[in-house]
Amino acid sequence: MGVELYRIDDRLIHGQVIVGWGQPMRAGFIVLVDDAIAANTWEQELYRMGVPNEVELIFASVDDAVARIAAWRADPRKGILLTGDVDTMRRLAERVDGIRAINLGGVHARAGRTERLRYLYLATEEEQALRALAARGITVTAQDVPSARPLPLAELLTGGGAA
Repeated sequence: MGVELYRIDDRLIHGQVIVGWGQPMRAGFIVLVDDAIAANTWEQELYRMGVPNEVELIFASVDDAVARIAAWRADPRKGILLTGDVDTMRRLAERVDGIRAINLGGVHARAGRTERLRYLYLATEEEQALRALAARGITVTAQDVPSARPLPLAELLTGGGAA
């Protein structure tokens, strides 16, 4: 089983990840890849409070994730690998083979971003990074919850997914 969902969501650990994705897939672990959080035990404790006891929460920097990805992929439990931004996922995917699909969850409004969906805003450099991932053969789709239709990157960026 191992890592079954690679997701970008700037809220990181929250209801959609835990209840919306984790429960239906019966996730046994979540890997939160973030260089700053991996070095901050206080912040890690805050995120732990949002995860049920039966789900292991693992914190890793990008370097740690590169070194440990094989073990997570071989884990008999189902897992979610989560980053809070496009750049972190891009850095990981450029160093790790075998990521076949990336789910765009919540990437919210901030200066320089354009609304693509009600839950997805992207800056030009983020769009370019996602296109580069797709060019590497990675399927990139936007999907906030499992019951929603996955919206392919090409459709998303051409305006076919406007909210």
